[in-house]
Amino acid sequence: MNGPRAYSIRFEGARWGASFGSALAIAISYTNQHSILWAIIDGILSWLYVLYFALFH
Repeated sequence: MNGPRAYSIRFEGARWGASFGSALAIAISYTNQHSILWAIIDGILSWLYVLYFALFH
């Protein structure tokens, strides 16, 4: 019974990381560009935009 529980914990952790990355990307994008459209696009790209922002800004 430990197998399915361990899988569930990993799956929930990955889901939380994706949600946090999207929220962070949207917040950074909207703060810098003041555009809802770009915030949505950057939210879809999530961690890629966060890494880009961290490296180049």
